[in-house]
Amino acid sequence: MRQGPEIWIRGPVALPEPAPPEPAHARASARRFSWVGLHGGAGVSTLAAVYGGHDGGRTWPGPADPRSVLLVARTHAAGLDAVVPAVEMFRRGDAPKGLDLDAVVLVADAPGRLPRPLAHRVRLIESVIDVYRVPWVNEWRLGDLGDRPPRETEPLARLTGAMR
Repeated sequence: MRQGPEIWIRGPVALPEPAPPEPAHARASARRFSWVGLHGGAGVSTLAAVYGGHDGGRTWPGPADPRSVLLVARTHAAGLDAVVPAVEMFRRGDAPKGLDLDAVVLVADAPGRLPRPLAHRVRLIESVIDVYRVPWVNEWRLGDLGDRPPRETEPLARLTGAMR
């Protein structure tokens, strides 16, 4: 009958050396984002208030602002038209140096489902970059930003660290 190899250790077994303490600056911190609107009324201020981060309005982040960018557009035709050229700016290297495009956030322009032509355009955008969708939230329209973000936006809340 064949048995596996036997391992014998002679003498005391040394305990492993303790690892040096981790420097304070090496601890991971929540990633911060700059919200950048691709057109007026995209919802940047509301998203920054609900999910945290820098409200960049329609301008690129400055040197002291977070370098990770979330581009924001509404789901109407003009909003979707603005997305691809902005994504292309990053792809070509024409965006300001040091900025990282993390994703596109599409905010519903009305309650209900998107018309087919607009839904098709969203799928095209999703084929080239990560897209987070934010549904129509009536309370936000009325200025009530106090409740939890909509359940449908949990992936966006995880990305931005806004999970409560």
